[in-house]
Amino acid sequence: MSNSSAERAKELLLRPFSLGGLTLANRIVMAPMTREFSPNGVPGPDVAAYYARRAAGGAGLIITEGTYIGHDSAGSSDRVPRIHGEAALAGWADVTDEVHRAGGKILSQLWHVGLDRKAGAPPVPEAPSIGPSGIAVDGTPYGRAMTQADIDAVVAAYAAAAAAAERTGFDGIEVHAAHGYLIDQFLWEQTNRRTDAYGGDLVARTKFAAEIVAACRAAVARDFPISFRFSQWKVGAYQARIARSPQELEALLAPLADAGVDAFHCSTRRFHLAEFEGSDLNLAGWTKKVSGKPTISVGSVGLDNEFIDVFQGKPGLVTGIDGLLDRMERDEFDLVAVGRALLGDPEWITKVLDGRTEELESFHVGLLATLH
Repeated sequence: MSNSSAERAKELLLRPFSLGGLTLANRIVMAPMTREFSPNGVPGPDVAAYYARRAAGGAGLIITEGTYIGHDSAGSSDRVPRIHGEAALAGWADVTDEVHRAGGKILSQLWHVGLDRKAGAPPVPEAPSIGPSGIAVDGTPYGRAMTQADIDAVVAAYAAAAAAAERTGFDGIEVHAAHGYLIDQFLWEQTNRRTDAYGGDLVARTKFAAEIVAACRAAVARDFPISFRFSQWKVGAYQARIARSPQELEALLAPLADAGVDAFHCSTRRFHLAEFEGSDLNLAGWTKKVSGKPTISVGSVGLDNEFIDVFQGKPGLVTGIDGLLDRMERDEFDLVAVGRALLGDPEWITKVLDGRTEELESFHVGLLATLH
């Protein structure tokens, strides 16, 4: 990266930004990425050090890996951290302290996997797999459809998790509603075939998500930020679409914004791809345009391939960020989340802003075993 490019990056990425009651030092977000480094669901000192290194490295905002809410069917691993229980919350208090000491801000991402959960999986092996209609992302019958009592219990668990996050020192929360997990299963017509108030047209399918957001908003302070992460694609269904036009996207987002979302985190596999025909705006760009809310863009920033390639053994080679800067200069979206590049190198931000791109390394699946 030339000196002029580095200066442009500093000018655009180091602008402060207000999100709810937070003032972020810059526009760079650490994307949430599951690591499974929390035995029995409890984040230890190594997790605190991991996030603190990224805060010290310049991330203006950190979004944690997904944390299981306090519902028996929420998870499918005993090494994914939880946002309930005395030991887990004590661990997260240490994490937030370390991140704040390093000068960072941090959101807890709240997660329920829904029908992605395999029968007999920990942390609660006897818990059922539940979803809107008992239909998995691949279209096969699986688990069972949620009753009204199930829905009420999950909504309450999200609210309790939001309140716990605030008590534990987090600066906000993110509701994980992407990638084919529980909330996304309600949003997508292929997995939501309910005939009650939670199913039907696009607006009706937002009811569950909007109830969760509203319950979280009621459980925390008014200026405590709520981010909502959503995606069109699903794990195993990469061409899936919830909204096929800007008009449908607006219909999807309006109930969520009204319920209390402060920002939308728009998960795409490649940030530079246009979302709809006739415009080069990506999903975050369109979301900002039709919702009026701040947006976070994400997807293969700084690398030449998308994350699925990594798990097929293809390294992600370093690329420039001029295209990203062009979009930031147009204020297409407000914040940019960096995933693999920052996961593999806690100093990625400093190196990019200083023009030290020759020091950046490719990201490959072998790194996943040695992340620190």
